[in-house]
Amino acid sequence: MRYEEFTIEGRNAVLEAFRSGKTIDKLFILDGCQDGPIKSITREAKKGDTLITFVKKERLDQLSQTGKHQGVIAFAAAYEYAEVEDMLKAAEEKGEPPFLILLDSIEDPHNLGAILRTANQAGAHGIIIPKRRAVGLTATVAKTSAGAINYTPVAKVTNLAATMEELKEKGLWFVCADMDGETMYNLDLRGPIGLVVGSEGEGVGRLIKEKCDFVAKIPMFGNIDSLNASVAMGILSYEIVRQRLSK
Repeated sequence: MRYEEFTIEGRNAVLEAFRSGKTIDKLFILDGCQDGPIKSITREAKKGDTLITFVKKERLDQLSQTGKHQGVIAFAAAYEYAEVEDMLKAAEEKGEPPFLILLDSIEDPHNLGAILRTANQAGAHGIIIPKRRAVGLTATVAKTSAGAINYTPVAKVTNLAATMEELKEKGLWFVCADMDGETMYNLDLRGPIGLVVGSEGEGVGRLIKEKCDFVAKIPMFGNIDSLNASVAMGILSYEIVRQRLSK
């Protein structure tokens, strides 16, 4: 199912969006606003996975495209999110060991779009993103993905570490990209696997890294110490593909 709009402004429009079942990623409400309509909106938001932020009027004015926000702006997902279960089912139906991509703190929509595009070509069964400190399925992500968003499912979870634990129980191994790991060519990356990629600045968070079974280092010979997150993901994904193909 496709959602065209991304920013929804005004009390009635936002309430209607929630009630019609649209996926709302983020909700911005004027700080201190507690009247009836705002309470109804907040109540609806709490039923789902919406991130609610109370902000000053200046911030709302900045975000507003119409200038008529009435103290509330919602960011709707441009596309529907999937469930992690669906990804595992898809792998099973194809007779392939699951190959999932998990993203820790990827906030740039162009990066997520590029990752989606590569994930689709590398045969990944899906992408998992956290609810907080991450970009959602925005229109920019959709455009950058070059159509891949229609084929590669994306799930949004409250807690990435907890999701990893659940997937481990289902037989997945996890590998993350980090400079202090073992060179990726020396690792056995076959079988059911989750590839964890962090942001360029901070890399994979400590808690998530501790949950990984392998830490893979991409050999680098240049003068700077990192690769763009989507490029790092592409390199590691295709090492996984290479190992899968050379049984």
